[in-house]
Amino acid sequence: MFTIEHEFDATVITLVDEGEDLPLVEDVVITAFEDCVTIDQVDPRSEEVLRITLSLGQLRDLAAALNLPEGSYRLERNPD
Repeated sequence: MFTIEHEFDATVITLVDEGEDLPLVEDVVITAFEDCVTIDQVDPRSEEVLRITLSLGQLRDLAAALNLPEGSYRLERNPD
């Protein structure tokens, strides 16, 4: 299950782990800003929020990497 919320300066997507497969993990909150994307998840051991920040270039590379075989790649950017 997931939710999408549009806020003033960002879009927030929350991924909820549900189902019968155990163990379930903490929710993941992805916040897309104009210049970066953050990914937050609570560490159940420390109860602290862990955050990863990706630039938009890193996010594009991640999206491309999900569909490629093992290897080293550099994406070419088309000048606009």
